[in-house]
Amino acid sequence: MARKLFGTDGVRGTANAEPITAETVLRLAMGAARHLRRGDHRHLAVIGKDTRLSGYMLEPALTAGFISMGMDVVLVGPMPTPAVAMLTRSLRADLGVMISASHNPFQDNGIKLFGPDGYKLSDDDEASIEGSMEANGDCLADPSSLGRARRFEDAPGRYIEFVKHTFPKGLRLDNMKIVIDCAHGAAYKVAPTVLWELGAEVISTGVSPDGKNINRDRGATSPSYMCEQVAKHGANIGIALDGDADRLIIADEQGRVLDGDQVMGVIANSWQKMGRLRGGGVVATVMSNLGFERYLQGLGLDLIRTAVGDRYVVEAMRGYDYNLGGEQSGHVILKDYATTGDALISALQVLAVLAGNDRPVSDVCRVFEPVPQLLHNVAVTGGKPLACGRVKAAIKEGEQRIGKTGRLLIRPSGTEPVIRVMAEGDDEALIGSVVTDISAAIEQAVKE
Repeated sequence: MARKLFGTDGVRGTANAEPITAETVLRLAMGAARHLRRGDHRHLAVIGKDTRLSGYMLEPALTAGFISMGMDVVLVGPMPTPAVAMLTRSLRADLGVMISASHNPFQDNGIKLFGPDGYKLSDDDEASIEGSMEANGDCLADPSSLGRARRFEDAPGRYIEFVKHTFPKGLRLDNMKIVIDCAHGAAYKVAPTVLWELGAEVISTGVSPDGKNINRDRGATSPSYMCEQVAKHGANIGIALDGDADRLIIADEQGRVLDGDQVMGVIANSWQKMGRLRGGGVVATVMSNLGFERYLQGLGLDLIRTAVGDRYVVEAMRGYDYNLGGEQSGHVILKDYATTGDALISALQVLAVLAGNDRPVSDVCRVFEPVPQLLHNVAVTGGKPLACGRVKAAIKEGEQRIGKTGRLLIRPSGTEPVIRVMAEGDDEALIGSVVTDISAAIEQAVKE
């Protein structure tokens, strides 16, 4: 069965419009409860959220759906996506739910589902849940079997301690000044606390959520403010998270941005030296820079590429028994610790390399020079522009022009109504020309 509701990262859309309405989300909870029933024990769902205003609408809708199916609910409030995944396992829950649209603006929201093992559900599971949404009437609990809901007040403390225990024993951050930008999102309390308790001098920003300012000019998708604060305060490093804290971007002491590829490069090098890197390489997506691939080859490591989406990275990591993977955008999955991208744990692995090291971040964490890469998003309002003959011809010509020294990738976004046109190679002018020509062909096809 093909999925219609779920995209590359759960269900996502504009809040209070289909599919992100209270009614549809309630039916989604009921469908998930029916699909994931396993045995006769008292089933449990963990629900977390980021700081979006619409979370107040979706959280009770999900709760009502689960309770109506006889499931108990634990509400953890604003917490990072990886915290919900961790708590799902820790509490032996049957299902974890994160209410978040990640890096999107506040008017969007979404639902991410985790199985009892803390991993995001498979495409097949999501398709089955969609089917279950249409047939729940005969599965409603009787009045005596309704579920109960409770707030888990200790959830932040449990997650903070979990994250701190991933930092090498005996190391401290006592001599480090760190700017942390929480994007006014889910980690606005826990992230600064973790860094402070490990000894750092912490300059916090993006920690005043009002329901509408999540990701606005702050965080991993808007790192310029973090970079300015690093320079202003003379900090050693800047750390920017996105709205649900599964994505990490860092800045060196000069305020220059280092993306997920650089972060994975730092960790891969460190873990290889310690004999901790499994699988002989790293799993990343088709978006990772060619320079990163060449860097890994220089270390004698492989790069396995997957489709875009951290869930596909995780699937490949599990299939090939790799323990490091991620995305250029900043999702970094450290399988020894987490089942999904965890920006805080990833940041601590980078900080562990820096702790006790007199070299600046710019020396330690810029491990390769990126190959020129250009990404252009073309807005689409409908139709199938990639099936247009003119567009196909432009893509074929672009591939021929780039040849074997670069890469060309054209794909519809799984989270936004755009087609992404990406090219990379050693000739920056050529790359720009190819992207411009293909984008123009797609734009013309959209208008026709």
